[in-house]
Amino acid sequence: MKIKGTLIPIGGNEDKGIKVNEQSTLEFISEGILYHVVKESGGINSKIIVIPTASSIPNEVGENYIKAFQKLGCENIHVMDIREREQSEEKENILRMKEADCVMFSGGNQSRITQMIGGTTLHAIMMDRYINDDFVIAGTSAGAMCMSKEMITGGSSTEAFVKGAVGMDEGMSFIKGLIIDSHFIRRGRFGRLAEAVAKFPKLVGVGLAEDTGLIIKKSKTFEVIGSGMVIVFDPRKLKHNNEKILEAGTPMSLTNLKTHVLANSDRFNIKKKKVEILPVDAPFI
Repeated sequence: MKIKGTLIPIGGNEDKGIKVNEQSTLEFISEGILYHVVKESGGINSKIIVIPTASSIPNEVGENYIKAFQKLGCENIHVMDIREREQSEEKENILRMKEADCVMFSGGNQSRITQMIGGTTLHAIMMDRYINDDFVIAGTSAGAMCMSKEMITGGSSTEAFVKGAVGMDEGMSFIKGLIIDSHFIRRGRFGRLAEAVAKFPKLVGVGLAEDTGLIIKKSKTFEVIGSGMVIVFDPRKLKHNNEKILEAGTPMSLTNLKTHVLANSDRFNIKKKKVEILPVDAPFI
């Protein structure tokens, strides 16, 4: 299937707040990342929809995105806060989505996105636009994690590499070859992503650090953007994987799990599983 659209999953950035609570950690995106979102969407005149469904403080999150996009010169921004599944069938929301150039999912709880939007007419419109148009789907934290078909719903970082450390469910299925995790370095999520790829060894696991994202073109290749790193788990050639036979709470063992550490401007071919590293002497973008 040929896909014309672009996905931009982002690892989130909780360093914008002062206190450790959702009010002050709004998963607010730095202007560097947002610049790429605007550019890929067609520039400052593009029509951007912000969906803060994942958040429990949608008004604050929506206002922060409006202000951030306005700093970049954008004015055509609409906040579509879907709190009930029926809203994903409303004509006004469907019409806005048909006319938009970009949709931006906020952070929070990724399961709320799939519960309120997954499988609805609004979801179908987004999928159709992504496949057939130059349409951009961006998302931070929960908004990034929901993009894959196999979606991480949660899991304990303290029980790393123990079976049961990760919860999985069906995501929005914008991309099927990846499993995406966010806040990857700061929150120590190596174990739960390792278990996720052990469950689905034909998929590539991608762990996004904060203030770091991917530009995924036509579902084939991604390029790293932002100031942090991306960890890639390629499990295709695992020699030992005992995930299926273990009981929950039992330490797992995986061997030959291929791992890449990528940074700004590095590229990864999702289909061929090949890495293209930015030369050491290349200018930082």
